[in-house]
Amino acid sequence: MVIMTSSMTFQPILERIAEEIERTPGRGRPADYIPALAARDPHAFGMAVAELDGTVYGVGDWREPFSAQSVTKVFTLALDLAREGDELWEHVGREPSGNPFNSLVQLEYENGIPRNPFINAGALVVTDRLQTRTGDAAGELLRFLRAESGNPDLDFDQEVAASETAHGDRNAALGHFMASYGNIGNPVPVLLDQYFRQCSIAASCADLALATAFLARHGIRADGTRLLSRSQAKQVNAIMLTCGTYDAAGDFAYRVGLPGKSGVGGGIVAVVPGRCALCVWSPGLDERGNSVAGVAALDRFTTLTGLSVF
Repeated sequence: MVIMTSSMTFQPILERIAEEIERTPGRGRPADYIPALAARDPHAFGMAVAELDGTVYGVGDWREPFSAQSVTKVFTLALDLAREGDELWEHVGREPSGNPFNSLVQLEYENGIPRNPFINAGALVVTDRLQTRTGDAAGELLRFLRAESGNPDLDFDQEVAASETAHGDRNAALGHFMASYGNIGNPVPVLLDQYFRQCSIAASCADLALATAFLARHGIRADGTRLLSRSQAKQVNAIMLTCGTYDAAGDFAYRVGLPGKSGVGGGIVAVVPGRCALCVWSPGLDERGNSVAGVAALDRFTTLTGLSVF
């Protein structure tokens, strides 16, 4: 075990993790229900760490863009929470779901109020509310990610967005079902277009680690302005810890001990409050939709560095 000291850099730790991951068998399978994602190499691997001052360390395919997918839900949540505050929680809960991320079952029992902002139903509500406040939720998200990452070339992946639209019946059902309870304000087709564009954004581990660092800075953006209050940043981190990896959040907290948010593109972002933000990417997923190598790499990171929220 190597415990981090103030004079150490993250680079040798990342290199050690990458070597260990390379030797690990059983890397899972890419998401196959979105055809544009199914062709990714499950053995691809990248990892980046962004410190509070914007210094970035990386290893493997850390500069390779990939489909951010549900990782983007962290940022839309923050952008909407910054605008409407606690009113948001009247429309979406803050509890783990215990069900698959695209489940319809709980919505009927709970009168169209999604259990948390990171399952698909909850993310649709957050995107809907951000759309109402900005007129272009996906565009607002893209501008934020470009600014925080310092990468003006970030963009939507039109192939992925089209693929999701063509295979988006379950999300459409979620949207219409919540609209029947009065919990969606925009026309469902408009909402779905915004949501699929949001999920299609292609970004690298370096981009997403930098973009997530505002949560490590307790709500302060890269330019020094405040997006969230310290309390709101704590709230987002708490929901990431308890709900950020679908119905495997308990196991993720047990193994990794950090707030994290995964996506079926194979990416996972994580936060060490007051110290750094991370992003790891490997397209091979487990049965719950989380990157097999990504979870293993974050587990090793917290073990080797001694950095966790516990």
